[in-house]
Amino acid sequence: MTQSTAGRVGATDRSDALAQAFRRLSEAEPENQAGTDDVSSLYPLYEGVAAALSESVEALRALDTVPSGKRHPAVVLAALHYLALAGRAPVLAAAYAAGDGDAAARAAIDTVREKTDELAAVAVRHRLRPDETGRCPVLYPAIAEVARRAGADAVGLIDVNCSAGLNLNVDRVALTYDNDGRTLGDPSSPVRMAASVVGERPVPARAVPEVVARVGLDRDPLDVTDADDARWLRACLRPGQRERAARLEREMALAATAPPLLLRGDAVTALPDAVAPVPDGALPVALTTWALSRHSREKRQRFLHRLQEAAAHRPVAWVSVEGVGVAPTVPTFGDRPASGHSVIGVALFDGPHRRVEAVGRCWSRGRLLSWLAER
Repeated sequence: MTQSTAGRVGATDRSDALAQAFRRLSEAEPENQAGTDDVSSLYPLYEGVAAALSESVEALRALDTVPSGKRHPAVVLAALHYLALAGRAPVLAAAYAAGDGDAAARAAIDTVREKTDELAAVAVRHRLRPDETGRCPVLYPAIAEVARRAGADAVGLIDVNCSAGLNLNVDRVALTYDNDGRTLGDPSSPVRMAASVVGERPVPARAVPEVVARVGLDRDPLDVTDADDARWLRACLRPGQRERAARLEREMALAATAPPLLLRGDAVTALPDAVAPVPDGALPVALTTWALSRHSREKRQRFLHRLQEAAAHRPVAWVSVEGVGVAPTVPTFGDRPASGHSVIGVALFDGPHRRVEAVGRCWSRGRLLSWLAER
């Protein structure tokens, strides 16, 4: 086999693999689609475009020139959505707005072929962001609980792997729990979220104390006041998710009124820098929501040790919402890993002492929760 023939075979193999990846994305159930947090109904625009790209030889050939780490179908689809939102793919944007799946499929193929370099530039510049909205109903009672245990009158929130740090406004959101219609947070907030509660225990009615610092830590944080960052957040939602897109707009607008301090760094090495801005007298509360599973078991342990080190001179708290067995030392109620739900944990570090407890379970990224902590 000549070198040129080998090159063609390699390119064909890559195109075949990419076609299969797009096909899997178009056929998979939402909760199994890589890079998404969607567990609701299917979105025909998204799946239709993925299926069309899987069948277009020209589009696959063009995508073969995109750097290998940025060819993931979910990244490509987000980059296409970004170009549409930016006015750089007007035909695709019009098809998305009209909900016309056939037109969107044709326009996506044309955009990939004609704007390959622009698409690649967007994909290289950004990384896929999960939908971080809707987590506050789970975080709020856990933050209030750990503050109660510490006797704290004020807290500083530290969102680890924060993306845009929207969770840092947890106290500024109106939260409703359908077990008794109870509302927590700010009832006048333009951002409203709800969760269903199962089990005999209601979510506690205690309030989160005054939040005196909001710090987001991420290796590549997004600033909602930056037009490009905000557009990428929108692009990571699937076209046609009108309700979720409207909620994201409200959350970004709320965050823009009091932008958090965003720190660029690693969850382990930069954690002390994230704790430092929290004023003396306030309890630093680190938040991890489905963030630690991205890291090795060894790195999760190092994160735990960092929290303990940060508590050498002041109490430090940790609220975790992670899959079963992911958060180090957080009890699992005897549940098995990969069991389809997450465990809500609270931990308080004070010098060499550490108290860790699981206070509940949640499903569907916080849309359903069971509060289990003793009063």
